[in-house]
Amino acid sequence: MNLRVKIGDKLELDNPLMPASGPLVSDAEKILSLASQGLGALVSKTISSKAAPVPHPCIIGGKDYIINAELWSEYPPERWVDEFLPEIQSKLRQPLIISLGYRQEEIVSLIKQVEPFATAFELSTHYVGTDLSPIAKTVKAASETTQKPVFIKLSPHITEPAAFAQMVKDNGGYGIVAVNSVGPTYPLNLKKGQSPLGSKDGFGWISGPIIKPIALSRIKLITDSVDIPVIGVGGIKSAEDVLEFISAGASAVQMLSAAMLYGKDLYSKILEELPKKMDLYGYTDLFTLKGQSKDKNTHIQFETGYPVVDHETCTRCGICVRSCPYDALSFENKKVVLEKSKCFRCGLCESRCPVNAIQGVL
Repeated sequence: MNLRVKIGDKLELDNPLMPASGPLVSDAEKILSLASQGLGALVSKTISSKAAPVPHPCIIGGKDYIINAELWSEYPPERWVDEFLPEIQSKLRQPLIISLGYRQEEIVSLIKQVEPFATAFELSTHYVGTDLSPIAKTVKAASETTQKPVFIKLSPHITEPAAFAQMVKDNGGYGIVAVNSVGPTYPLNLKKGQSPLGSKDGFGWISGPIIKPIALSRIKLITDSVDIPVIGVGGIKSAEDVLEFISAGASAVQMLSAAMLYGKDLYSKILEELPKKMDLYGYTDLFTLKGQSKDKNTHIQFETGYPVVDHETCTRCGICVRSCPYDALSFENKKVVLEKSKCFRCGLCESRCPVNAIQGVL
């Protein structure tokens, strides 16, 4: 099974999986530890012109999300240039994407300092706002400072992702990383009567499996409109998620929050599972899967048939019966039965069935 991927015409990876910028890649030891799991590329935590004044507590986790108030690297750029990056360079065998932020002058200066250690750059615009003009100037200045690929990370508060991508392309950027964490969000602890985060006013940014549909939408909006490489990030926790992101148009993917929720060995588990899932869905390589969803769902579908229950597969768990908002499903003689006069053909039962025993009829 061929797991190799190309990101544009300058980058080729042994597999599509890499970490996203964040706490699991905050120094040389952590980056090299993740590299040992066989990832296709590595990414650094975002380096800026000074160390971040990180509030504490800065990270909380829920069932399917992380909320963080972590900011950028807690180490100054000098620590990266003098210590971390030389160690990484001497031991790392995979490509290294160095994440930098945030404003034009800072980024141009940092590129000059860290360029000998980088395969490519990822520029964060998380704190720059929604006006594309200063971001465009930053992209142009960064792309003119280096010959190496420059990716721009998309924040979800950018309301026109295709326009953002076109701006990046027009100003010499190589690709897009989509998306950053979503927010601001406010986690409230009832016992304390306030947010558990130490940030100003208790606000943070949410990531993890819960934001996957948002990330997929941004990838599809970009790749359906603009011919530019996209690295997908936001919500990945399984091999199937990786395939979904590539089908939506991503060339490769990043994952971080799920590894914080379920364990850092999740990277190697996904890489082990990926060939099996590719075989299940009939793919021998990832090149033919990329962008398969393009030009799909191009019209609104008003007429569908009624759901059909496969009683041999059904485990009688009752999820569909309890979930149905129209009370169209019930148990009779230990079987799930449908009352068509009540069924609205909404599709919820099919999506909720854990064993795929319910199929909609087109």
